[in-house]
Amino acid sequence: MGKTFEVTAMRVSEGGELCLTVGNIPMARQLVLDAGKKRYMAELKEFRAKRSLDANGYFWALCDKLAEETRIPKEEIYRGAIRDIGGNNDVVCVPDKAVDKLRKAWARNGLGWVSDTQPSKLPGCVNVTLYYGSSTYDTAQMSRLIDNIVQDCKAVGIETKTPAELALLKEEWR
Repeated sequence: MGKTFEVTAMRVSEGGELCLTVGNIPMARQLVLDAGKKRYMAELKEFRAKRSLDANGYFWALCDKLAEETRIPKEEIYRGAIRDIGGNNDVVCVPDKAVDKLRKAWARNGLGWVSDTQPSKLPGCVNVTLYYGSSTYDTAQMSRLIDNIVQDCKAVGIETKTPAELALLKEEWR
């Protein structure tokens, strides 16, 4: 299992060494002690705030209420919501013969990993829009997802949390 460290500062030495300051000093010391026995590969990723499980639970509770009211399966509501938030997809041009295989493989990532197709200007190709599931969403994306489901619920008369309560849910992400 990999070790994760919060990097609080970094610099490059005159000799080109990357020097990191980490928050968990005891774990970092142990890693250095073990370094003579093992090989490591480091990967730096930009920090992104995790969404709160309460917010995710609230989203699914609203999907359930909306499904009950509209008689649209909650999974279909979720997939539609994924398509509507923006900033959560990539478009790839794929040879015709590979489209079905790509879409099936993409969908195996989870319920919200959906795709759509559009014609391509390139002969023998199709443009495939690949939407990322909400498990990958940052705070802004999850916030838009919840805002949209709240709007949909209000449109059919389903009571939702107040704007202040919603703001508190979203604040948990920070």
